[in-house]
Amino acid sequence: MRALDGAAVVAWASACVHSLDVLRPAIDGINVYPVADSDTGSNLLHTMIGARAALAEPTAGAGEALTVLARGAVRSARGNSGVILSQVLRGLAEAADGRAELDGEALAQALVHADRVATDAVARPVAGTMLTVLHAVATAVRGQDLHEVVTTAAKAASEALEQTPQQLPVLASAGVVDAGARGLVAVLDALAGVVTGTATEPVHSCEAHTESEDAEPAPYAWEVMYLLDEAVEDDLPQLRHALSALGDSVTVAGDGSGAYAVHVHCADIGAAIEAGLEIGRPRGIRVEPLITPTPIEAPSGPDRTVVAVVRGEGLAELLREEGVAVLAAPQGTKPSVAEMLGLVTDRAVGHITILAGDPQLTEAADETAAHAMIGDREVVVIPCASPVQVLAALAVHDPGRRVNDDVVAMAEAAAATRRGELVVAEEESITWVGLAHPGDLVGFVDGEVVLVEPLSEENLVTAAMTVLRRMLAVGGELVTVLTGAAAPEGVARELADRLREERPEVEFASYPGGQTEAVLLIGVE
Repeated sequence: MRALDGAAVVAWASACVHSLDVLRPAIDGINVYPVADSDTGSNLLHTMIGARAALAEPTAGAGEALTVLARGAVRSARGNSGVILSQVLRGLAEAADGRAELDGEALAQALVHADRVATDAVARPVAGTMLTVLHAVATAVRGQDLHEVVTTAAKAASEALEQTPQQLPVLASAGVVDAGARGLVAVLDALAGVVTGTATEPVHSCEAHTESEDAEPAPYAWEVMYLLDEAVEDDLPQLRHALSALGDSVTVAGDGSGAYAVHVHCADIGAAIEAGLEIGRPRGIRVEPLITPTPIEAPSGPDRTVVAVVRGEGLAELLREEGVAVLAAPQGTKPSVAEMLGLVTDRAVGHITILAGDPQLTEAADETAAHAMIGDREVVVIPCASPVQVLAALAVHDPGRRVNDDVVAMAEAAAATRRGELVVAEEESITWVGLAHPGDLVGFVDGEVVLVEPLSEENLVTAAMTVLRRMLAVGGELVTVLTGAAAPEGVARELADRLREERPEVEFASYPGGQTEAVLLIGVE
């Protein structure tokens, strides 16, 4: 087949239904919430059946067939995976609009556009899911002939699927690939089979999870879905924001003709529907319980982890290198509920300790710990007034200790760390040590102003030493310095030399913090 025409699109839709029907029991067995819907295979199959049914009438060409297929998929979509699949089809349809046939180059461009459309529909894309596999496909395909494009796409999807457990901890803990991604591989395999004429039966590569015969557990949360009419596209960000504050797996997907499929996992059904009522008219409302699954395999390591929310990409990267999951928040902003839930709910453990790098971040962490979508997880927040206290807490973290003992040790280490900072004044202010003008260097120790001096590269180290002497006056064994984005190159090295001359017994460590609110952040333990 040299080009994909309308008849080939119909054949592909039928092949997808067949493949997903065969794979459904195995994919339904991958029940790893919140990564997958509880019945991902059934959701994908139902979505594709609805899409195929829409093609009952003859169509003139590939573009028209894909448009009808996409609209049928949006209206029939079930679950987060089904909505994403509908957006893959919508992206293909938009790229193929008006074309009678798609050659290799046109199909490659359509797959790239499908990647963009599907990703844009999801409020918080997560690595290791079907979106990751789709992006791998979009990156791999090129303007070759049609056979090469479909075989490359199928191969890239299969290879990306194998990497999903390494990209998402909850999958690695359960020892499975992503369920939605496995379904997408089947869809692309079916496309390759139709084009090349070598379709084969899909292989059951997923081990089914046998449900317990015990009493039905209580719902962990609810999957809320509805179609939304009469909505204005400019209002969709408002809807995504409102739904993200309620839960996760948020998708708002259009069908190209003004209707939208809305999907969210949340604990408040009414609030999810009311969010839709604010901007349009919901219809076809479906609500299904989500049950916290028993992992296919129990985690091999401790059932706990430590995460952090800080400011400054330099500090965030330092923590990631130590194996800590980090959310880097821009200066002056409070992380959204969706961002914080993502940091916590993506961990496949029962106990999460959050280290929050300043009071505003602590407030966001506290709100997240009390959120209904946390479910059965135990979340503890260790408040830190400065990022240097985050580093102090992590320095004493010991996964081998009892959970409560480890939390206490980290909290005590953070509280015992004195904090200093040197910032540049943005406006005139009266302090305990004199008047500060805009552009002056202001030194703080534990939140109290201790010096105000004109800023220059020469006196920065001198001012830092003044702050350090004040902090070390009551003792200290380790000085940690985080250099800000505006810190001159070499300032940490010069400060280390000066400190070594005055206090050779004190250990010194410095790291690029990247923070914008302070030139230097100083901790003394």
